[in-house]
Amino acid sequence: MAVWIQAQQLQGDALHQMQSLYGQHFPIEVRHYLSQWIEASFLDTTKLVSPACGGRSARQGLTGLNTAYVLLVFQSTYDRCPLELVRCIKHILYTEQRLVREATNVSRISPVGGMMDSMSQKYQQINQAFEELRLLTQDTENDLRKLQHNQEYFIIQYQESLRIQAQLTSLATLPPADRQLREPALLSKRATVEAWLTREANTLQKYRLDLAEKHQKTLQLLRKQQTIILDDELIQWKRRQQLAGNGGPPEGGLDILQSWCEKLAETIWQNRQQIRRAEHLRQQLPIPGPIEELLNELNSTITDIISALVTSTFIIEKQPPQVLKTQTKFAATVRLLVGGKLNVHMNPPQVKATIISEQQAKALLKNENTRNDSSGEILNNNCVMEYHQTTGTLSAHFRNMSLKRIKRSDRRGAESVTEEKFTILFESQFSVGGNELVFQVKTLSLPVVVIVHGSQDNNATATVLWDNAFAEPGRVPFLVPDKVLWPQLCDAINMKYKAEVQSNRGLSEENLVFLAQKAFSSSSNNPDDYRNMTMTWSQFNRESLPGRNFTFWQWFDGVMELTKKHLKPHWNDGAILGFVNKQQAQDMLMSKPNGTFLLRFSDSEIGGITIAWVAENPNKAGERMVWNLMPYTTKDFSIRSLADRISDLNHLLFLYPDRPKDEVFSKYYTPPLSKAVDGYVKPQIKQVVPEFTTANPDPASGNPTYMDHGASPAPVNHPHTYGIYPPMSDSMLDADGEFDLDDTMDVARHVEELLRRPVESQWGGQQS
Repeated sequence: MAVWIQAQQLQGDALHQMQSLYGQHFPIEVRHYLSQWIEASFLDTTKLVSPACGGRSARQGLTGLNTAYVLLVFQSTYDRCPLELVRCIKHILYTEQRLVREATNVSRISPVGGMMDSMSQKYQQINQAFEELRLLTQDTENDLRKLQHNQEYFIIQYQESLRIQAQLTSLATLPPADRQLREPALLSKRATVEAWLTREANTLQKYRLDLAEKHQKTLQLLRKQQTIILDDELIQWKRRQQLAGNGGPPEGGLDILQSWCEKLAETIWQNRQQIRRAEHLRQQLPIPGPIEELLNELNSTITDIISALVTSTFIIEKQPPQVLKTQTKFAATVRLLVGGKLNVHMNPPQVKATIISEQQAKALLKNENTRNDSSGEILNNNCVMEYHQTTGTLSAHFRNMSLKRIKRSDRRGAESVTEEKFTILFESQFSVGGNELVFQVKTLSLPVVVIVHGSQDNNATATVLWDNAFAEPGRVPFLVPDKVLWPQLCDAINMKYKAEVQSNRGLSEENLVFLAQKAFSSSSNNPDDYRNMTMTWSQFNRESLPGRNFTFWQWFDGVMELTKKHLKPHWNDGAILGFVNKQQAQDMLMSKPNGTFLLRFSDSEIGGITIAWVAENPNKAGERMVWNLMPYTTKDFSIRSLADRISDLNHLLFLYPDRPKDEVFSKYYTPPLSKAVDGYVKPQIKQVVPEFTTANPDPASGNPTYMDHGASPAPVNHPHTYGIYPPMSDSMLDADGEFDLDDTMDVARHVEELLRRPVESQWGGQQS
């Protein structure tokens, strides 16, 4: 089963490829439970066996799973062609081996490899512990049967002693001669039986004590194994789920965890039944000694263990959205990992969802009486758990919940509504073992921030990002550190950026230095200067950046939104430097030929990107300068794309450092419009910049309409320092000498409106 152990450790795309091998045709549970038999039977086989042998051997192996639905699936799918089952298994094994081999090759040159080896070792230890538990449970089962057999024989002998005693008593009615004749034999027989009973009673007591000690050992190992699975593996899965909310890799499926939890449940239940049978034997034949107290302790311990297992495996498989808007439909899924094994689905429980505040969550975890308080009203908040036979899962899918209203608490200090955290409480009640045990289970969702308007989304997202990234396991709801090291924050925002932009190109070290300079108002270009610096929550999203009316997060979130909606392909192509300030852009461009340009995110506007280029100073021959366009925003790109705008500007020749612009952007240009049809001229908007207007009409598109800024800028002579920009006299330029395209857009829309009118109506007066 070495291949299966390693296959379970695959990550990312390799894990998805492995999981996609399984389905209705070959359930993953079969692979898991029969991994040893499958690998022993098929990995060393070089030729396909005959259909008869192949089908028969496969079916024989599956009987060990004792899963009726698997047999039904295999019979319906492969009964007429058992060789296909053999091919299916061999294909799965071959693919798993290839994926594992590729991951291993990567691990040799990647630090992740050591982690995979460590995980593989841990998984092997878990499986070995389960094997040890199986053997221990089988051993105590054998001992229990032996104890029962000996006790039954003891009871028979005890009845024999009672019969002998009755015979002795009846001798009193006989004549003395007869009594003297028969009494010695009966007395001898009674003495022999009583001596045997005494010895056997001591033996039974020893058997009982030995069995109890073995159960103690089993329960110790069970508790240890359960701690590893619930407190390590399941908690790590929940942590991955939390980081996935920030854009981290998917938390992965629950199939392996469920199989472990089901093994725990099965082993616990077997031992619980053994302890109950031992208690029944004790009651059947009470023998003075410490066994009664030991059995009570064992029963209490096993009940605690199964209670912890059941309550801990009631989990949220699909979290509700962490930024939750009122009057908006949302979904969530809860799952009981041991529900199928404990037959909870025989009487399907109902799950209820309630929204509660941070304070109510704290009180709930302290077992304080919350008097069924809630902090709002959720519609469609009840759902019955359903058992899915093909996957063996018991879950409740809330598909149409909606937060009708929210009741906010008094906020602390400078806390805003988008910093207030709530949580969705899911709770249910069910019984197992024929109402032997009744469980009330509860689980809390990740923190949610409730908003009533889309404008609150970015600040709410900041709260969620900080919580997901920096929450510590086992915390009091929902405490997070007020400040974190800058490298920690870098990891969080880089993860978020890559997920939002859906790109493998994350933030480089240079990008992070730029962000550090912005966050700390620093000019240092040395990454080491920021490694021990801390950033507070207030610096992140409560206090505005110096000289701005927005926070660090609001600026960064604007960059992500702009890139996600309009710039994704250009970011992935490496065409956008982005995180560069004006001074850096000037330093970079002044060493390049005229017409070289770069794209950088605006410092002064949320969600803006500007073009900086180097060109001649029109007022001083032989002098060059760097120009900056007024930033484009989402509004601008909804009219004309970035690539088309760059195409329009003929003075832009090379993308920094030296790539011809058409080589980079031509694949994104909008195709030319066709000629006029039925007397209508189709409008075409093109962008121009004053002082750099060079008409280059495309014959295929007719006479284009330009968005003209009007008068050229008039830069004055100034010392040749890169940090100084020439003053602009044009009213469409801002104080920093940047072009303002808002007025240009108005002109463009007016021209577009004119061009949509029929030719006759526009020129009729002139024709007459």
